[in-house]
Amino acid sequence: MKKKIYHGSNKIIEKPIFGFEKAINDYGLGFYCTEELDMAKEWGVSKNLNGYANIYELEPGGLTVLDLNSEKYTILHWLAILLENRIFDIGSALAEEAKNYLLKNFSVPYKDYDIVTGYRADDSYFSFAQDFINGTISVRQLGNAMKLGKLGIQVVLKSKKSFDAIRFIGAETADYSEWFAKKELRDTSARREYFDVERNKRQRGDLYIVQILDEEIKADDSRLR
Repeated sequence: MKKKIYHGSNKIIEKPIFGFEKAINDYGLGFYCTEELDMAKEWGVSKNLNGYANIYELEPGGLTVLDLNSEKYTILHWLAILLENRIFDIGSALAEEAKNYLLKNFSVPYKDYDIVTGYRADDSYFSFAQDFINGTISVRQLGNAMKLGKLGIQVVLKSKKSFDAIRFIGAETADYSEWFAKKELRDTSARREYFDVERNKRQRGDLYIVQILDEEIKADDSRLR
């Protein structure tokens, strides 16, 4: 069944070109989209420049989709992909050990799929992930933090086949004076709620990276669900 997806940008992109994307993104090379028009408008603007929400029709039939929010995966699978592609500030021995352990035990063959769907690590959300590998917050807190601000789920086209499965419909202009303010408010609200509600609210039984390392906890452990 065909569905609409949106890509926020500072320009109109009628035909995305496979293989010409930035590699340092959440899921590596790919065309990053959302199913929410408003979110694309936020992503498309900058502080003083208007942007566009490019609109596409996607025919998903025959495409393989990796849904990182399905029950098959945990938040640590998402984090392992992020660690592979984004540049983290590894400022401690614990963080370095955590990175190596997660990459070894929670990696997902995401490059084998046509489409990947999962969380988006905007600046504030990226900092939440960094807090986890530094031992500041638990698995539960990280999972909760990723839902703050209602950032939504991104849809990433990873293969030539998926690029060929979209058709450009048009584009809507996003006025920076409206949409940048909304973007900033979403980020600020997520950070505020994180520090007020999540970061310092440890619960009995919370699972931290130190315990995961010490017990060599794997993906099938029920405590990660």
